[in-house]
Amino acid sequence: MRSFIGFVIKEFYHIIRDYRSLIILFAIPAVDLVLFGYTVRNELTRAPFAVVDPSRDQVTTEIVQKLASSHYLEFEGYLKNESDIDPAFKAGKIKEVVVFDRKFAHKLTHNRSAGIQLIADASNPNMGALITAQISGLVQQFQATHASGPPAGTPINIRSRLLYNPDLRSVYLFVPGLIAVILMLISALMTSITIAREKETGSMEILLASPLRPIQIIIGKVVPYFFLAFIDVLIVIIIALSIFNVPFRGSVTLFLCEAGLFELTALSLGLLISSWSESQQTAMMTAQGITLMPTFILSGLIFPISSMPRPLQWLSTIIPARWFLVIVRGIMLKGIGIEVLWKETAILGGMAFLFLFLSLRAFKVRLD
Repeated sequence: MRSFIGFVIKEFYHIIRDYRSLIILFAIPAVDLVLFGYTVRNELTRAPFAVVDPSRDQVTTEIVQKLASSHYLEFEGYLKNESDIDPAFKAGKIKEVVVFDRKFAHKLTHNRSAGIQLIADASNPNMGALITAQISGLVQQFQATHASGPPAGTPINIRSRLLYNPDLRSVYLFVPGLIAVILMLISALMTSITIAREKETGSMEILLASPLRPIQIIIGKVVPYFFLAFIDVLIVIIIALSIFNVPFRGSVTLFLCEAGLFELTALSLGLLISSWSESQQTAMMTAQGITLMPTFILSGLIFPISSMPRPLQWLSTIIPARWFLVIVRGIMLKGIGIEVLWKETAILGGMAFLFLFLSLRAFKVRLD
């Protein structure tokens, strides 16, 4: 019995002596609980919308003011005409457009009927349906309190139109998003144990004695996993197109280049974690804690970023998957190009460079 107790104490000591593992062990559940508590929301908040209003009369102005005063919506301004709707959606500036009929007040007064068309960006089907329902409800409230004329008939006719995903298929939302999640997890986890494994197995001395420079060792660690992860890109995109019938409306070449850049970012992040970790266990736990929950919660994969509290919206900007999700959904569902996605591309490139630079610095410190 004493030997058993001694064995248990020894194992416990091995676990707690690596303070990094201990911190991660207790910090990850606390952080994940806070993130879930603030992001798991079904209600809609601050959804951006725009208006196309050829007449700008008193009635349409009052309707727009009612919509803008709702804390569920955020008014982004007027569009000149309907030809500006598709570019605004592709740029990601808005999620819904309210289009009024010409001479809206005149039709409402003389014809006893006027129309409003609600055009939604349904690349996120849940978001598109929620915004459309919310605006429809607010217009109906306005109609009940301000409508004039005989009780028969419907003075304001509301028509809805869903772009990019007219059938509201949830697979269009989740499959492109899972591409980002899979690449992040595989790439970061694969490289997170590379240098830590060398230190733990004692083969780091062999690398130090070799003529290779630190930058060559870092690049050499990344290149094999880059090509392996690129095979995963091809596999997941073939499955998405052939099995789930997800549309691919953009450039395949641009998509593969963007996927390669995202891979490099994820691999560099894993390499940075590996350079800072003392053991493979610590590296794996850190990689899972940094990539798994934040990618699911803060990237916009499941919960709209616009519905999150402001601090979490700012925090989401450091999640690489957030920017790649905009890219992959934009290319596949909307067919947009680099002229729109240049900002997301530049951010991913900057992250990849920063992670590689920090990995090299951390590796040099280890060498010293």
